[in-house]
Amino acid sequence: MNGERQAVGVSEANGEILTVMDVARFLRVPKSTVYKLARVGELPASKIGKHWRFLRRDIHEWLRARSQQN
Repeated sequence: MNGERQAVGVSEANGEILTVMDVARFLRVPKSTVYKLARVGELPASKIGKHWRFLRRDIHEWLRARSQQN
């Protein structure tokens, strides 16, 4: 049972929903940069009403892909 909880916790962390502020802090960029990248479709995001939301795993994958390009 404990192993199940641990596995669920890991997947929940990867599926964690982040805000613009969370992503800006993580990437260490201004919020305006996050908004711009989301708006032009470069950063994986979903717009819910007026608010942008991001999945932690998508941001990690996006960053990993960018670091492999350089």
